[in-house]
Amino acid sequence: MQYLHLSLTQVPGLLPKKIAILQKEAGLETVLDLLQWYPFRYIDRTRVYLSSELSEELPLIQLVGKLQNIKLIGEGKKQRMSAQLRDAAGSIELVWFQGYKFLHEKLQNGKEYLVFGKPSLFNGSWSIAHPEIELFFPEKLAQASRMQAVYSSTDRMKKSQLDSKGLSLIIRQVLQYVKGRVPESLSEELIQEHQLIRLEDALWGIHFPTTVEQQQQAEKRLKFDELFFLQIRLIRQNLVNKQQIKGFPLQKVGNPFMEFYEKHLPFPLTQAQKRVIKEIRNDVAKPIQMNRLVQGDVGSGKTIVAFMSMLIAIGNGYQACLMAPTEILAQQHYYSLSAYAETIGISIELLTGSVGQKQRRKIHAELESGSLSILVGTHALLEDKVKFANLGFVVIDEQHRFGVAQRARLWAKNTLPPHVLIMSATPIPRTLAMTLYGDLDVSVIDELPPGRKPIRTVHRYESQRPEVLNFIKSEIALGRQIYIVYPLIEESEQLDYRNLFEGYEHLLSWFPAPQYHISIVHGRLKPDDKEFEMQRFVKRETQIMVATTVIEVGVNVPNASVMIVESAERFGLSQLHQLRGRVGRGAEQSYCILMTGLKLSADARIRLKTMCDTNDGFRIAEVDLRLRGPGDLQGTQQSGSLDLKLADLSRDAGLVGWCREVAYKVLENDPDLEKPENKNIAQRLMHLEQKHKNWGRIS
Repeated sequence: MQYLHLSLTQVPGLLPKKIAILQKEAGLETVLDLLQWYPFRYIDRTRVYLSSELSEELPLIQLVGKLQNIKLIGEGKKQRMSAQLRDAAGSIELVWFQGYKFLHEKLQNGKEYLVFGKPSLFNGSWSIAHPEIELFFPEKLAQASRMQAVYSSTDRMKKSQLDSKGLSLIIRQVLQYVKGRVPESLSEELIQEHQLIRLEDALWGIHFPTTVEQQQQAEKRLKFDELFFLQIRLIRQNLVNKQQIKGFPLQKVGNPFMEFYEKHLPFPLTQAQKRVIKEIRNDVAKPIQMNRLVQGDVGSGKTIVAFMSMLIAIGNGYQACLMAPTEILAQQHYYSLSAYAETIGISIELLTGSVGQKQRRKIHAELESGSLSILVGTHALLEDKVKFANLGFVVIDEQHRFGVAQRARLWAKNTLPPHVLIMSATPIPRTLAMTLYGDLDVSVIDELPPGRKPIRTVHRYESQRPEVLNFIKSEIALGRQIYIVYPLIEESEQLDYRNLFEGYEHLLSWFPAPQYHISIVHGRLKPDDKEFEMQRFVKRETQIMVATTVIEVGVNVPNASVMIVESAERFGLSQLHQLRGRVGRGAEQSYCILMTGLKLSADARIRLKTMCDTNDGFRIAEVDLRLRGPGDLQGTQQSGSLDLKLADLSRDAGLVGWCREVAYKVLENDPDLEKPENKNIAQRLMHLEQKHKNWGRIS
């Protein structure tokens, strides 16, 4: 019997009402669920403080003393119970505001008690509210666990006596029930080779450690299990993808590629671009679906790499598409790729939500006939009406804007899945984690085109606004242009952030017409009006563009040298990095100025410091990973909680690498986990895979 997978309702002695609360409040259904409700910290219960040692910085503490002056104070709902605990150094008041009737009958004046709680200072006197209290026995204290586990609990759980102490009692009861019946999840060889304790010992050691060393050994074993099986699942899936997910073999480079490369390339490729194209070429030549991430900072030349990769598909008789998250970005890609495609006579069209029905029908017909080679678009590409004659290559830009299931719909556009190329200037946590841990092949464009200068990024407070505005004037005087981005279009009662219209009015007083001209762009403008304002800025008819994050991606104005982000604390790292990438596209020095108020959260300070310290998209993504979590590597969630209870992908990086090496070694010797010594691993893996529908192969 698999005792760990038993329902809690099958464990003798557990009260049905408490099980129902655990299920509803914490999602704890099985024995394993409960045993994986790990403590978030521990308290040393062997140290006894004196009342003279108290300070408000102390955590929960223990005192021993004689109880005196037990009494009820007040009447009705305002009644409370108090008592004095006197030790060799003085006394402290103990007070209970509820649940004290049983205690009042049980506690005795003059007896020695062990008290546990958080001291607080009120009007110069120390007190502990709602302490735990029990008769003191010196021998019992000497035998006590050195470390008492502290568990998370909700208000409703606490009302049902499922606070930290109540959870500890239930966990002990369940551990006693499964004692000697916990199936080992690792092979004997792994346990011995890596000096790990057994799973059952680890479960006891994490919940009821008697020493710090025992707790650390338990934590090491349980973290190893989490990361080892995560790696096993990812590595096996990657191997399955490469063995079983067939793709179209694009076996020749083809005339379109060679003609463009030899006669029409608008600028020399960097060595990094050449390397990445070669990696893609090697991938698509195999009869296996390519699943590759191209990482490169804004302006590093990802788009031309994507175009030349599409040409390989076209040269082999297939169609290609590029999907972008916004209409502005899709249009920008269309204009860039059209200029390239025209030089070699390749047909290309744009499909977005604003394309009219007549043009849409034309595109649909050309796609199905095969006369259209490249289609650029937004989510509109996912519509059932969009049918390709022979889709062989898909490029997804800024893929974090699309849901995993959404992207999966592109797979159904041909009999075999097309090759997939993902472009990202800042990988989101989910993609970064997949990149680091094996489910995506990675190409890095780590070279900017010649002549590009790193963007200087600074953080400025509201009090420094006049200095910033004068700097803008000096840049405009040099012939440069400025972006100013706001998080909101209109004022919000809930959010005290500068908004676009208020900022626009303020700018008019500093930059009056006719000397200065200002464009204003936001998501509520009609597409034609938005395009009109954009073009005014592109043509240098306006010096300043005031905008919301609609310009985060897709605007290419080499003359723009300053990006100002208002209420920068409101933006995530990925957004800030993308906004910064709107400047630095010309040969002149460019700047990014992050404006904030004085009150900033700890996370906001880290984000701002990271932006000022580096232009490196990977370093930024690593900080994002630590702040937001890596997302579910094999699920549809893209940031937040991974299915790890103890391990942390950023803090436990060394352990992650170790577990990956061990997992590779196991699978190298036994790819299907069929050998007798890997029986435990295979059984544990089977249970894990039953729990998770696998989206892992869709990047």
